[in-house]
Amino acid sequence: MTDIASTTGAPARRSNLLGGLLIFRQSIRRKIVGISVALIILMVITSALSMVMSKRVEHLLDELTVRYIPAYGHLARANIRSLERALALRRMVIAKMQVPADEERYAGRLRFFQEKGDEVEQEANAARKLINAIIDDVSTPSDNAALARIDNRIDSALTEGSRQLGEEQAKLLKQLDSKDLTETRATLARVDTLRDQLTQKIDAIRADMLSQVFASTSTVIRDQQQAIDVSAVVTGLAAVLGLGFAFLVSSGITRPVRRLLEGTQEIEAGRFDQLISVSTKDEIGQLSAAFNRMVEQLRRNERIRETFGRYIDPRVVEGLLDRPDAATEGQRRLMTVMFCDMKGFTSMSEGMTPQGLVKVMNCYLTMMSEPIRERHGVIDKYIGDAIMAYWGPPFIEEADQTRLACLAAIDMVDRVPKLRKQLPELLGVRVIPAECDVRIGIATGEVLTGSIGSDLMMSFTVMGDAVNLASRLEAVNKVYGCRILISEATAATVGTELELREIDRLAVVGQSKPQAVFEVMGSHGELTKQQELLRSRYKEGLAAYRIGRWEDARNAFNAALEVSPGDGPSLTLLNRLDHLQSNPPPADWNGSWHMEHK
Repeated sequence: MTDIASTTGAPARRSNLLGGLLIFRQSIRRKIVGISVALIILMVITSALSMVMSKRVEHLLDELTVRYIPAYGHLARANIRSLERALALRRMVIAKMQVPADEERYAGRLRFFQEKGDEVEQEANAARKLINAIIDDVSTPSDNAALARIDNRIDSALTEGSRQLGEEQAKLLKQLDSKDLTETRATLARVDTLRDQLTQKIDAIRADMLSQVFASTSTVIRDQQQAIDVSAVVTGLAAVLGLGFAFLVSSGITRPVRRLLEGTQEIEAGRFDQLISVSTKDEIGQLSAAFNRMVEQLRRNERIRETFGRYIDPRVVEGLLDRPDAATEGQRRLMTVMFCDMKGFTSMSEGMTPQGLVKVMNCYLTMMSEPIRERHGVIDKYIGDAIMAYWGPPFIEEADQTRLACLAAIDMVDRVPKLRKQLPELLGVRVIPAECDVRIGIATGEVLTGSIGSDLMMSFTVMGDAVNLASRLEAVNKVYGCRILISEATAATVGTELELREIDRLAVVGQSKPQAVFEVMGSHGELTKQQELLRSRYKEGLAAYRIGRWEDARNAFNAALEVSPGDGPSLTLLNRLDHLQSNPPPADWNGSWHMEHK
């Protein structure tokens, strides 16, 4: 017994190792659920890690947009407000120096000047507040030392710059009120110088703050890229682990399924000598075990089928197994039945030992059975040296049955010389005690097919008048000295495919109605001129015989004997003519003959 799944030792050991794993001992449902749970866990881990890293990037991005950039914006606006204040101061000077002075415009510019001073301070304080918030937030990776320096620089620049500008601007206002143009111009120049110095300091602070903004932006981009890379790596790792785990488990499922498929294909091909290995304990393993048990049962059934095939035709066995009810009920069918017997068997078997008789019988039955099988006939039974066979549906088409039966009979007769040659060799003698030959009777008609017998033993066979007629025709060969005799129904169906010779019109034992009986001389177109002349002369004699012209019939039968000396039917009818001449038949005689013995 071979194993289609274990052709080498190494794969078998690996299969056993895998089969020993706990996971392969689980049910298919648990395996699938396990794969799903493992993939879900990997997906949750990947999602959680992505969420954590996304939150960190979100926090950094939030700090950049809420603190860094707004702080830089406040410093930029403080610079702008300082420039606006300087411009307002110049417009105040222009309004005051006009003749006459535009006091209303001067008052408006003064208010605007004072408001812009407050706004400068507010913007600077707002920037410092945001910078201090960045420094206080320990959850973000900021350069706190640089930010602290920026905060101090803002404080010192505004404190010192505001003080100096405040003093000079106070002098400028007094000088404007006193209309001291010379001092006003000098003071305004000092104010511009101080303003430019403050602007430069604020610009430097802004530049440093912009560097911090860029640094924070780089951190956000780096962390975001890191989050993407980590997510990609974790996702890829999860995919690899998930696919590997799924492949491992699915292989444990598909491998035995594939073995099961291969085993099924082997069974489909008619090879029952191979089992599949059972490496799992899940449903597929149980199915594999059940499959092996089924193979064992099929193997036993096949042995039974093969064994019965030697006793009963395999086609009959197939039908009995597939449709036992139809075989039991029986059916009426039109069939052709053959009986074959061995001439001289009784005298030949008297001097044989039992072992020699068995050899002769096996050789004879084998040689005569082969043509029947080759011509698609069904051997019904062996009765001593007799063979009973039949042709018909469902084994062959109804139109072919008579032709195949007659061709089989011709083949059987053709094998007689070979049989005569082998028998002395089987018996270890030079010549056999009696010359062997065959006698064959064939009849066509409606028969009953089915299983016939008792509750203890039954036989699938055919029964009916056609069976009895075929048996009688086989015996009639002895009377007429023929080899193959067929019934009128058989001859009518054969038509012109075979060369036939009408022998007589007979009513065999068991039948009251006579019918024509024909001899099969050979296949169509294969008769010699001598055989054709014999058939013609015999036909003339038979026609004269049936109308009571005894002398004409005698002359025709003698002419037939001149063509073929020893022709059995011609000799038989010549002997019958002597009887009829001495015992004339009744006036209504139709030329038929009633057989009184089997």
